[in-house]
Order: sequence, then structure tokens, then C-alpha cells
Amino acid sequence: MLAIIGGSGLTQLSCLEISHRQIIRTPYGEPSGPLTFGKIRDRDIVFLARHGHGHTIPPHAINYRANLWALHSLQPSHVIAVASVGGIHADLAPGRLVVPDQIIDYTYGREFTYFGDKDQRVRHIDFTLPYSQITRVLLLQAAELAQEAVVKGGVYAATQGPRLETAAEINRLERDGADMVGMTGMPETALARELGLNYATIAVVANHAAGRGTNVTAIPLKEIYAVLEKAMVGVRTILEHVVSCHGD
Repeated sequence: MLAIIGGSGLTQLSCLEISHRQIIRTPYGEPSGPLTFGKIRDRDIVFLARHGHGHTIPPHAINYRANLWALHSLQPSHVIAVASVGGIHADLAPGRLVVPDQIIDYTYGREFTYFGDKDQRVRHIDFTLPYSQITRVLLLQAAELAQEAVVKGGVYAATQGPRLETAAEINRLERDGADMVGMTGMPETALARELGLNYATIAVVANHAAGRGTNVTAIPLKEIYAVLEKAMVGVRTILEHVVSCHGD
């Protein structure tokens, strides 16, 4: 079974033949919403809208631990997360698709680990390569099969939100080596690693980051949704082809 986490712009999968929805309760509370089960090209899929029904949960308030735990309980072969980002690197113009290979965490105050219980032994995870290389390859193969252009790698800066960044903050992120900026990459990516999930992200560049490109003085928020709507067509096409590359 493949698991897909939808972000801004992907609150449902039009290509999914839905069989049922199920609420899964976890030791960490309830996920963002019911999990949707179905098939794409006769392959079993489970889908979760990260921001909940109607996109009502802001990035800092998402119960990431419950979301990942619920998906883990189903033992998916891969977890593919879809996320919208702002493009910092000059090549990441609105509408580009990226499969990042690194991440920097700037978030705070979020429940970020399953290993925080004082009664547990101290546990560490290797996070040198934060995304599953197997799942990244699967996404890149699917993109090639779908004839959808994607950027093969990049550094995702995960910020707190829900506000967008200042131009000075984007300058700092660029100096730190970030190519794109989003608000949901962490702790989601680290929690997936703690659970041993094959997890990777496909990022959709929704806009130039603050102070970049045409957004020197302001980010036109209304234009973001139009970009996402158009770009998500390519994302859905890639996801449909993922099942062709994926063997259980």
C-alpha cells in the first residue's frame, strides 16, 4: 500500500477510486482527519489531508505525530508527502516541482519526537539523509515516466508559520544553504524516520519567496492558489505513474 499526504492545493485526489474512509485513533490523539482508502490503477492507496477537511489546520497546529502514527499502523511500503513551498533559488520559479534531498529545521514548540518520554531509554536516529532514497528514486522514475519535469534535489527550509517570511529571513535561509521554504516539512520528516517509514516529499513551488523574483515588496497571495491549482495537475500525474513504478 502507498500512503500519500496531501498539503496545500492537494486536499483530495481526483484520480483515487475511493472505497471507504476510516478514523484511526492513536496514542498521540487524532490525525488531521479520516484516512481515505481507495485505488489508483488497481493499487491500494491511503490518503490523508495534512491540513484537515477544508484546509482548516495551520502548519504549527498539525498533529504530526498522530498523522504519521496512523499511517505507520497500516504498514505502507512508501509515504509520499506533497507540500507547497516558496522558491528561494533563482531556478525555482512558481510552478516548478522539486524532490528535495535535504532539510533544515527552523520550527519550534511542535511535538517533534516519539522518543521524548522520560521513562524511555535515550534513542537517536541517523538523519544524515533525511528522505528515503528508495522513495525519492521512485518519485523521480515516476516523473520521468509521466514526462513531468522535476528538480532532482534541493534543501527545504522548514519554518514555523503561519505567516510568510520577511525578505531578511529569506536572505538568512539562503545563506544557510536553503533552496526553498515551507512550513510542514518538520517534524513530519523526522517522525517518519523515527518510525522507519520510506518517506519522501514532492514540493510544488507556489511562489517566489519574499524579496525574490517578482515578489520584491510583497507576495500576491491570490496568485499562489492559481499556481498551485495548475501545478497540482502535474503532481497528480506523477502520483498516478508512481504505481506503475512501484512493486509490492
